[in-house]
Amino acid sequence: MKKVRRLFCLAAVCMAAVAANAQDKVEGTIATDVVNQYIWRGQDLGDVSVQPTLGVAYKGVSLTAWGNVGLSDKDDTKEFDLTLAYTTGGFHIGVTDYWFNSPNDKYFEYAAHKTSHVFEGNIGYDFGPVALNWYTNFAGNDGLNKSGDRAYSSYVEATAPFKLASLDWTATVGAVPYATSFYSRANGFAVTNLGLKASKDIVITKSFSVPVFAGITANPSSQKAYFICGFTLRP
Repeated sequence: MKKVRRLFCLAAVCMAAVAANAQDKVEGTIATDVVNQYIWRGQDLGDVSVQPTLGVAYKGVSLTAWGNVGLSDKDDTKEFDLTLAYTTGGFHIGVTDYWFNSPNDKYFEYAAHKTSHVFEGNIGYDFGPVALNWYTNFAGNDGLNKSGDRAYSSYVEATAPFKLASLDWTATVGAVPYATSFYSRANGFAVTNLGLKASKDIVITKSFSVPVFAGITANPSSQKAYFICGFTLRP
C-alpha cells in the first residue's frame, strides 16, 4: 500500500514555516517550493512538484495548510495537509490531517475503510544543536502490522543544523521503529532516511531573494538514494 508524503517537509515546510516563538500579533506565512523530486522520509512520492504553504500563527498556536501537485507526471498523487500545532520555547506538539487523492478522491469521505485521510500526532523538542521529533498515525488510512492490524505507524527523526562554506546545512537521521505497511519495506525497525541538505539565499534585489536548496537522501531500508534540489518563492 503506497503512501505519499514529503522529504523536507516538516518535516520541514509544513510546520517550520509558522511554528515560531510566541508573538503578540498574528503572523502569516505564504510560500511555494518547486522541487525536482518529492521525497518524504526516504520514500519516493513523485517527480517535479510544486508545494504551496499557507499558515497563520498567534502566541505559539499555528494552523498550516500544505499541498503537493506533480508537474511532470499526471499520475503523481495530489496531497493537501492541515497541521494544528503549539510551540513554546524548543517544545512543540501538533496534529496533522494528511489527505491524498488515492485511494478515494473524495475529500469529505471519512469512513474507516474508504477514507484517504491519515491523522498523525507529533511531538518534539529543539535543543538547538539537534532537534528530536516523533510522529505517530492514530486514525484514518493507516498501514497494517504483520498481524494485519492497524500499525499506528510511527517515525522518529533527529535533525542537526550547521553552517559551512557560506551555506546553511541540515543533517537528518530518520527511522521507522516497528513494522508497518505505511512505510515501504519497514518489516521492523528500519533506518529510512539519511539526509544532508544545503541552502542559500540568492539575492535578486535589495528587497527580494530566492532561497535555493539541494540535498542528498539515502534510504538504507530500500537501498535507494536521491539527489533533490529546488527553490522557494515567498513575499
